[in-house]
Amino acid sequence: MLFSLTNPEIAILMMSIFLFAVLLGFPIAFTLMAMGVGFGYYAYFDPTRMEHLFDNRIFQLFVQNTYTVMDNTVLTAVPLFLFMGYLVERAGIVSRLFFAIRLASHRLPASMAVAALVTCALFSTATGIIGAVVTLMGLLAWPAMIRAGYDKKFASGVICSGGCLGILIPPSIMLIVYSVIAQLSPLRLFAAAIFPGLLLAGLYIMYAVTLAYFNPSIAPKPPKEDIPPRSEILKEVMVSFLPLFSLIILVLGTILGGLATPAEAAAVGAFGALVLSYFYKTLKWKNFKESVFLTAKTTAMIMWLFIGSWTFASVFSYLGGHEVFEHFFKSMNLQPWQFLVITQIIIFLLGWPLEWTEILIIFVPIFLPLVAFFEVNPYFFAMLIALNLQTSFLTPPMAMSAYYLKGVQSKNVELMEIFRGIMPFLGIVIFAMFLMYLFPGIALWLPDTLFAN
Repeated sequence: MLFSLTNPEIAILMMSIFLFAVLLGFPIAFTLMAMGVGFGYYAYFDPTRMEHLFDNRIFQLFVQNTYTVMDNTVLTAVPLFLFMGYLVERAGIVSRLFFAIRLASHRLPASMAVAALVTCALFSTATGIIGAVVTLMGLLAWPAMIRAGYDKKFASGVICSGGCLGILIPPSIMLIVYSVIAQLSPLRLFAAAIFPGLLLAGLYIMYAVTLAYFNPSIAPKPPKEDIPPRSEILKEVMVSFLPLFSLIILVLGTILGGLATPAEAAAVGAFGALVLSYFYKTLKWKNFKESVFLTAKTTAMIMWLFIGSWTFASVFSYLGGHEVFEHFFKSMNLQPWQFLVITQIIIFLLGWPLEWTEILIIFVPIFLPLVAFFEVNPYFFAMLIALNLQTSFLTPPMAMSAYYLKGVQSKNVELMEIFRGIMPFLGIVIFAMFLMYLFPGIALWLPDTLFAN
């Protein structure tokens, strides 16, 4: 049966089996490697060279891809940013930061929700690890909001959506991965992501404040007797907010200013996280050891995903799979805006069963050759995808951010309540994509200005 099919048909079969295996719950990295090696053995099979079983070019390709990934200088930033994030998570900074911003914003409607979203944005910038942000804020901010009388669905939507900002706001691990896949400058990607990230966070805050203003019962104001004097609030903000904010500005500033590569800035950030941990008296051997272990574990997962995906993509392209999709899109005589709409709908739908890693590493490369054909700015296309990938964490039935929150509050909230709370924020993501399409300068003005020469 296999040998009666043409190579492009085998490529489509390869993609179909991969999707089926992922939906069954098989580990993605090892599924990619198995599919790549298995179908690659057929694709590169040469009867004249069959001296023994392993005399096949697919094994050489697999080894070469492994070496290429491990030798990639851009990917060096991944473990350093992860280490920085895990240290910040264990430094106890987030609880103090949430408390300080909560006090500083006490006059606003839904002040605790605003504090949670601002804390999520800052913490996400420092760590970029969605599970860590949602889990920690689910233990810290969610119970505080519920005790203050906040609606469970509203509080759940705030935590889940705010926790996902880390894959968009730089320095984002997702953008580093994208830069390697699309062969784009990580500096320009970071610059392009700043305003879309701030836009999305701002829209979340505007929604929370507006909803609480017109429906105060959903987010009651704190009693006046619970608010300390202004001097104490200012002191708490200075101690909790400024150190972490300064670290973030130092890392981003050195990157965007051209003073350091992302890997070098990540090293500075990791050292800065050690200094902050010492400053807050949380630099303990246990925390350091856990941070190193989690960094190694997450980095290994990302690297093996790269190796598997590059092997899979090489075989898929060799069999003519990419040509099938290219021919399909080119034959439709689409306008650039129609191409953008179709690709974003496809990525949005893929977010239902898949996470951002699978979407980015497997499916985005299919569309990349078409970006030049339709004369779409590659950095603008990258920002649309970066915004769209927020939905992979917010769209049921997968909606991993909902499961992270459910995992730490399993007895206090139902999964359907979390899903209902997420839906308005999912709509805000789509609205942000629409705004960026109408005003491309949101994504392109800063990189064009910083790197004009």
